[in-house]
Amino acid sequence: MSDPTSAARRHPLPPEAWPDAAEAACSRLFSPLRLGSGLVLADRTWVPAMVPWRASAGGEVTPAVLDWYRRFAEGQPGTLVVEATGIRDVPSGPLLRIGHDRFLPGLQRLAQTVREASGGRTALLIQIIDFLSIRRRPERSRFLRDFLALTARHRERLAERDPALAEAPEPALREALCALDDGTLAAVLDPREAEALERGARERVTDVHLPHIASLPAVLPGLFADAAARARRAGFHGVELHYAHAYTMASFLSRQNTRADGYGGSLEERARLPLEVLAAVRGRVGRDFTVGIRFLGDEGIRGGSDVTDACAFGVRFARAGADVLSISRGGKFEDARAPKVGEAIYPYTGPSGALCMPSVFDSEPPFGRNLPLAAAVRAALRADGSAVPVVAAGGLNGFRLAEAALAAGDADLIGAARQTLADPDWFAKLRRGEGTSIARCLYTNYCEALDRQHREVTCQLWDRLATDEPGTPLSADGRRRLVAPRGAWRPAPRSGA
Repeated sequence: MSDPTSAARRHPLPPEAWPDAAEAACSRLFSPLRLGSGLVLADRTWVPAMVPWRASAGGEVTPAVLDWYRRFAEGQPGTLVVEATGIRDVPSGPLLRIGHDRFLPGLQRLAQTVREASGGRTALLIQIIDFLSIRRRPERSRFLRDFLALTARHRERLAERDPALAEAPEPALREALCALDDGTLAAVLDPREAEALERGARERVTDVHLPHIASLPAVLPGLFADAAARARRAGFHGVELHYAHAYTMASFLSRQNTRADGYGGSLEERARLPLEVLAAVRGRVGRDFTVGIRFLGDEGIRGGSDVTDACAFGVRFARAGADVLSISRGGKFEDARAPKVGEAIYPYTGPSGALCMPSVFDSEPPFGRNLPLAAAVRAALRADGSAVPVVAAGGLNGFRLAEAALAAGDADLIGAARQTLADPDWFAKLRRGEGTSIARCLYTNYCEALDRQHREVTCQLWDRLATDEPGTPLSADGRRRLVAPRGAWRPAPRSGA
């Protein structure tokens, strides 16, 4: 994981020769692209989904959500993808939801806001996601006294140490567990119980002993299809199916999916539910509504899927009717750091998280590091005769790098999340030949640290500016801007810089 205290290993931003307006106008980056759905993208610029923690506690669109997307739309990217939005009608905190018709009015306002702010130039997709239950890490004694489901196995293991516990009542067993040192307790608990204590309980797609997990293949296609239909009614141009990172659909694709019910094990069986979801969505919304998929080029964990799996999945998704494939990397629960007591595990804190969001503090520079994964998937598609476009992302923050990737055939679309967060106008500035005025992302993952704490995501570049201008919306603590500055602005220099 990145170590922000190690300034000696901080990689500098690469120098950039910015284009003038004439060169930009002739570039691949600013050329149009027609998708299989018929949607014509104004150019190859793409803003991937980012969760800003601005929805209401009930998952509704708020004024802060509208402000967030309005600001991105003002920069007129070719495509803007709305944050991961839950397909179930269940509480999930301040994350957008699309699992019921009551969310439609807010989503309609969001689509209209982007349409107006971009002058109709920006294609708008919404990323739809399913995720399983995850609990906060409990306090040790609370877990042992209240949450652990006691079994005969626990009694037997305790009785081996103290025969009097063989017939003891349950409260006495729980107090005996509390009295054990950590090493002895680890020997009494099974691996999943120990994980629930140290990392918080987390459901897996392989927990088929749980009826609601066993029934996922029967339930999810309809839920995704319903969500996609709502997105169409709300005025979006398409949906992006979230098959990446630590969540349900990515877990079905993973080599760690060992389900024995026809939905795990072999590559074909791991792809079965994702393909059934895609078919259900396509059947509901028709061929003229864009359906993209974001999935992993490499899980980045031991025993996980790699680029060979990604190429095979990409070919199958394209054959099944996906309009665009967006490639990410890592971001898994399996290697994430244990959370503090009272917090939930966050899937971007381990080595695979650093692969997902590489920073300037890593051993290698972050700029374009994940391009080979997108290039491999794209090559597999072209070898199969498919022209489905591929989105590359990860440290793509300059015109020359983006243009070279397009020229080399590594990708068809250039995704830039953190750079667009830093300066939502950067694509428009590039088109106008104003590259020297772009506020460049520093790739320190300041934004990711806020996301990890479920705080409103902002950028350290804007947060260096004064917050007392009239009308500046501020974070709950009143110390950070919630919207990037407009007009001509420059980030204040770092102290000591």
